[in-house]
Amino acid sequence: QVQLVESGGGLVQAGGSLRLSCAASGRTFSSDAMGWFRQAPGKEREFVAAISVSGSRTYYADSVKGRFSISRDNAKNTVYLQMNSLKPEDTAVYYCNAVRFGSTDPRMDYWGLGTLVTVSS
Repeated sequence: QVQLVESGGGLVQAGGSLRLSCAASGRTFSSDAMGWFRQAPGKEREFVAAISVSGSRTYYADSVKGRFSISRDNAKNTVYLQMNSLKPEDTAVYYCNAVRFGSTDPRMDYWGLGTLVTVSS
């Protein structure tokens, strides 16, 4: 059974940084491209970033390009999202999911509980 556990969220001032983690189990994590998504209050869930199976290729939503960095550790079945220069508009619940590399759509219907990031102005 697939399980995704996101962590690392919290309250931070604008301009600050956070590092999110997503631990995956119950699936061949090392065979999946992985992505981060977020859902702000009253808005639909949106794509944030994705990383290839090997970790050598990444792509980002325009809104976070240059500020966020996605990485992965296949030995630990974990994907990370380093978020710098945070803005109030980054406030959202952040989720991870498998993706088909090159796509901005999640592959699985299953979602973890997410981790809340709140950026104060």
